[in-house]
Amino acid sequence: MILVVGNTKGGVGKTTLAVNLAIARASAGRDLLLVDGDEQGTALTFTQLRAERLGQAGYTAVALTGAALRSQVRQLANKYNDIIIDVGGRDTGALRAALTVADTLLVPVQPRSFDVWALDQMAALVVEAREINEGLRAVAILNGADPQGGDNNAALEMIDDIKGIDVLATSIIRRKAFPNAAAEGRAVLEHTPRDAKAIEELTALVAAVFV
Repeated sequence: MILVVGNTKGGVGKTTLAVNLAIARASAGRDLLLVDGDEQGTALTFTQLRAERLGQAGYTAVALTGAALRSQVRQLANKYNDIIIDVGGRDTGALRAALTVADTLLVPVQPRSFDVWALDQMAALVVEAREINEGLRAVAILNGADPQGGDNNAALEMIDDIKGIDVLATSIIRRKAFPNAAAEGRAVLEHTPRDAKAIEELTALVAAVFV
């Protein structure tokens, strides 16, 4: 399966989800390729830290941008069980290329008006991509959600009104476990002390995306 984690809005936690999903799938025995399609290279930097801390990353990571992303992913698709592509937080050639080869697009959205409004642009890109990639599935997840309060529900209702992108029933609450684990080159599944709720949320996301 080829999964793109992307949004034209930056700061929504794309890379955090991408690396956590990659480690979860690799830990489940999947031969996984993580593609860093962001010029900032955060996913690749995380992978290097992980390899230094743990001895090995447990998955393969490469950096690909622009049109090369499309051609290289097509060539590599048969060599891996899963490919996860992390793209930058704006409308880039890498994002557009990734959408033409992906099975699923995962759009992280924080429960803030600016984040939700940016989904209109993503929906337009999905429409364009489906002219080439008819089977593209597009789903949004509330990421960095509030532990409590009405903002989450308000954001979910707004997202639900956007055509072409479905909303996942599961959400990722804003928890310290994610940045704490990342600082050690680990996923929340591996981090100690264990955060049972963070693990439960990530596990639910894996099940919802990799169907």
